[in-house]
Amino acid sequence: MSVDVHPCCLTIAGSDSGGNAGVQADLRAFHAYGLHGCTAFAALTAQNPFGVSAIHAVPPDFIAAQLDAVLGVYNIRALKTGMLADAAAIEVVADRIVRHPEIAKVVDPVMVATSGAKLISDDAVATLTARLLPCATLITPNLPEAEVLWGRAITCRNDVREAAKALHGRLGCAVLVKGGHATGDLAAAEDTLFDGEQFFTYTLPHIENPVSTHGTGCSLAAALAAELALGHALPDAVAGAKAFVHRAIATSYWVGPDCGVLGWGADAPKPRITSQTAGE
Repeated sequence: MSVDVHPCCLTIAGSDSGGNAGVQADLRAFHAYGLHGCTAFAALTAQNPFGVSAIHAVPPDFIAAQLDAVLGVYNIRALKTGMLADAAAIEVVADRIVRHPEIAKVVDPVMVATSGAKLISDDAVATLTARLLPCATLITPNLPEAEVLWGRAITCRNDVREAAKALHGRLGCAVLVKGGHATGDLAAAEDTLFDGEQFFTYTLPHIENPVSTHGTGCSLAAALAAELALGHALPDAVAGAKAFVHRAIATSYWVGPDCGVLGWGADAPKPRITSQTAGE
């Protein structure tokens, strides 16, 4: 007797004991899309919206064991990676996921905070660039991360496009440069996708004074994985995921004194999309 096999998504990331970001945020996004979520923890953190007080790295062999337990067993259509603490963790993740070309892979290259602070070591950045990013279907750098990967400053919209095109040429994957914290000529809430042929620009209104934005990068990558797992074309997947996060920010709510969490991102209006063929 044949049975319907439900699609699944996999997150490979760190935990957030406050439930705002990391694996917890990813599972919330997967469930919002009606998908079963599998997990591989790469780090454990003690954190809340005010900061991270402790990090416990998961040994690479245990990361590998988690991946071996779910890959090829569950109907994983797409995965996302979040912060991987060191080169050894990146190596083992890249080694496992490259064996599964049938799975769409969203890699959030968590390297540099929007403040400019580096989050991983130089050798981990080198390993990320050499091993993990070329495995990706899509990478989602924020502006500081795109600058590190491109090796140049990004000061205008044309720079964003040049960076995305250059990274696609070097890594062979689609590139979504996130502009949520941009200033000046780079409009906030404007993201740019280059899929190898066309540029797509996604814009939504800026949300003034939201209760919380903690975990938006994690939630976006997870929503992108969910969109791809459901078979949506990449430009449409980005639109859906961006709308999901925008709605989550708009509906964020208080869960403690001065402590907020993202809301439910379902039933969100889609962003305005403009496209341009490369070279135009």
